[in-house]
Amino acid sequence: MRSILYDMNKTKFDSKKPTVQMLGRWQPWHDGHLALFKKCHSITGQVCIMIRDCQGVDDNPFDVEVVTSNIINGLMNHNFHIDEDYVIQIVPNIVNISYGRGVGYTFTEHDLGEDIHKISATKIRNEMREKGQL
Repeated sequence: MRSILYDMNKTKFDSKKPTVQMLGRWQPWHDGHLALFKKCHSITGQVCIMIRDCQGVDDNPFDVEVVTSNIINGLMNHNFHIDEDYVIQIVPNIVNISYGRGVGYTFTEHDLGEDIHKISATKIRNEMREKGQL
């Protein structure tokens, strides 16, 4: 298991502050993910992005290093900074989140609009393959 990609002693990110979690494959990071991140960030001011370690499983061609770089670069282009606005954690290939009672957090699906919901990483990967980029 890879460790957390941030050092709590060298960050402005406050691990005690309420934080929104985004769990995903991010294969690749795209504008739909960016829109979701912006929504999440607006809720608490900081986000924990969890990258599922799933390269080679099904149609997940990118390793966690590439995914991490894509996220950092994509968010930097919109003035969001790692270890300040968000942290990244590498996690196992989580496929189910279970709970047994009121546990102090909620699950929220955000309606980001039809145009955002139409964005598909599967379509993006297929286009990348057609162009010889993958």
